[in-house]
Amino acid sequence: MLTIRFQRTGRRNDPAFRIVLAEQRSKPKSGELEILGSHHPKTKSTTLKQERIVYWLSKGAKASATVHNLLIAKGVIHGKKVHVVKAKPAASAVT
Repeated sequence: MLTIRFQRTGRRNDPAFRIVLAEQRSKPKSGELEILGSHHPKTKSTTLKQERIVYWLSKGAKASATVHNLLIAKGVIHGKKVHVVKAKPAASAVT
């Protein structure tokens, strides 16, 4: 299944993200099929290829929860935001 998701780029303590189309099971830093935009959280700047994003969503691609919320905030798609839950850290072994 195709997924629109973030791919982290940038330096340490200076994150930047590409918004890419990739297979859901591919590794995060490889296997993008198309670059659909970028997002810089420190400067709050976002560039999007809106036509291509709408095209891929119409073809059945799913957006990750964070990208979905970003697309709603930028007005590319309409709907409700998704509650994003971060993964809990692994429980340490009790001895």
